[in-house]
Amino acid sequence: VQLQASGGGLVQAGGSLRLSCAASKRTFSNNGVGWFRQAPGKEREFVAAISWSGSSTQYTDSVKGRFTIFRDNGKNTVYLQMNSLKPEDTAVYHCAVARGSSATIYYKNYNYWGQGTQVTVSS
Repeated sequence: VQLQASGGGLVQAGGSLRLSCAASKRTFSNNGVGWFRQAPGKEREFVAAISWSGSSTQYTDSVKGRFTIFRDNGKNTVYLQMNSLKPEDTAVYHCAVARGSSATIYYKNYNYWGQGTQVTVSS
């Protein structure tokens, strides 16, 4: 599976962005998909995950109520809608495909990773 993350950019605090993660060469409609982010000087951290059907989602506490993960299996794409962005959301955002079908928060459960898209939130 090759993953292409897109939709990042520069936005003011309080603004919104929608990230997309598109898969090629193979469908990921049977797999959980997650978003992780890595800020400069920090470790990669879990942001959100969605199960294969979209019926189950997980979020890290800092983005609950502001971010929404959803998917369109017909388009082989997973999205991350980010609202009320804060400067601390600034990071490179990576999407990843899980080995299983569930929404998992654990880095080790993912085996395919996209190259990342930069999100910068100015204050």
